[in-house]
Amino acid sequence: MIEIHTEPLQAQQWLDRYRGKLPVFACVLGFTDTCLIPGISAAGKTPEDRRYTAIADAEFLANGVQLQPDYPLPLLIAGASPVYISRSIVAAFDLPLYIFNAGLPIPPTVPHLDLGGIPAACLTTGAALPLEIVEHLYQQGLNWGEKLATLHPDSYLVIGECVVGGTTTALSLLAGLGIDALGKVNSSHPVCNHHQKAEIVAQGLSHLSLPLSPFELVAAVGDPMQIVVAGMAISASRSTGVLLAGGTQMLAVAALITEIGLHQHLELNTAQIVVGTTAWVAGDRSGDTVALSELIPYIPLISTNLSFADSQYPQLQVYEQGFVKEGVGAGGLAIAASLYQNWGQVEILDSIEQLLSERFSC
Repeated sequence: MIEIHTEPLQAQQWLDRYRGKLPVFACVLGFTDTCLIPGISAAGKTPEDRRYTAIADAEFLANGVQLQPDYPLPLLIAGASPVYISRSIVAAFDLPLYIFNAGLPIPPTVPHLDLGGIPAACLTTGAALPLEIVEHLYQQGLNWGEKLATLHPDSYLVIGECVVGGTTTALSLLAGLGIDALGKVNSSHPVCNHHQKAEIVAQGLSHLSLPLSPFELVAAVGDPMQIVVAGMAISASRSTGVLLAGGTQMLAVAALITEIGLHQHLELNTAQIVVGTTAWVAGDRSGDTVALSELIPYIPLISTNLSFADSQYPQLQVYEQGFVKEGVGAGGLAIAASLYQNWGQVEILDSIEQLLSERFSC
């Protein structure tokens, strides 16, 4: 159920080291006004829907199906939210769950940890976040990465995210770091909107005089999740494993981690870090995730081979057509289920479909 795409020896050693270990899930929520650009994301039909996607995902992740949720999951252009994958695995194994607000328009309705961040302005401004907020969020990430590793010494950390529009801020971060990511990133659309993303990113970068420090770059064209997860992974990896659960967005974080290490003269323990995603991202023909990962050395890319081709639900079948693909740590948690209890295709799909059945019976 797990495929290794880059850095095969390091990836296999990581998998062997954490097989059978209980994963701890940290989900970092953030917001960027970039997601309000028409057509930029399929994670919510309208810009107004996309304002509340992360809040609704957090509520469902924590509570599962409810008769009257405070924030129902928004309608997507097609398919079911990837939080169904995440919630089914968190619930099946009763995983320790930590939800972090890195910067949302309104706070989540479920228990969470507020990191004192703010939503990011649109990256086209070249002034997405104040530098002091970025530095504060980095320190918060460092603190929580160390704390979670200490609280769960016999586990490893799966870090997921929910930032609508985040593949575009990921592209801007990668481009600002000098990585040739154009045409290689993914999106929630079945065919990635590369041209639109490229125009938006070019507009944001046009305000800057590169190179910038990694913190200045996040402040200019990033989002609040990126710097939190980078700090969390840097500190946690000093004593435990870290699975960055996502596709393009976590590859951008991986690149950011490397850049922070160079900038801060840190000795990074990248042997403890992998990026884990879905087969729908890794095999996305409208991007080139593996080629992008190869441009980011030292941190392997792995994926789950979970398939929805035989699902009884059309809301899941459309994943095979390229819709949705990933989010809320879905791919990484599917990998974790396989590592922890040797769950395969049947067990993972059954768990997800049971949750959908419960949802549709309400």
